[in-house]
Amino acid sequence: MPTWLTVLLEIIKVTVPGLIVFLTAYYVLKTYLEKQYQMKALQLKRDQVKNSLPLKLQAYERLSLFCERITIPNLLLRIRPEGKTAAELRLTLLLAVQQEYEHNITQQVYISNQLWEIVKMARDEAVNTITLVGEKVDPKTDGRVLAEALLQFVGSREALAVDTALQAIKKEAALVL
Repeated sequence: MPTWLTVLLEIIKVTVPGLIVFLTAYYVLKTYLEKQYQMKALQLKRDQVKNSLPLKLQAYERLSLFCERITIPNLLLRIRPEGKTAAELRLTLLLAVQQEYEHNITQQVYISNQLWEIVKMARDEAVNTITLVGEKVDPKTDGRVLAEALLQFVGSREALAVDTALQAIKKEAALVL
């Protein structure tokens, strides 16, 4: 057997086992690092959920409170009609609804787009009710006349958007929990 063939066989005897050991070590190390990466990503996701859950729940609470505060009866309890004309009361009520909305507008980040649209519909209904009833009442009359007309109008309605919004908030909050 020629010497070059002997040398080649010796190189193959040393190289092939070394190559097998290298490929095995590479595969084991690659698998280990992938598992570590997946575990780290899972831990980050858990931490993110753990930190965002209280914020989501707080958003649902604040939006529930918002809906309660913009109902006509609750607005009239906070904003007394005594000493105001119907026009002044109407403006004050509209400003109160707008301020409540602006105060809670950032909560949309934590809820679904569909729920946010429902909450906006509740706000719009409150504004439209105040505007519609306010247009039917003489602006110079006592604010109590407007307050009574608003209460009668709301009392005659079967379903209000605020009630729908509150139910939707409860449903979505239940899904998060």
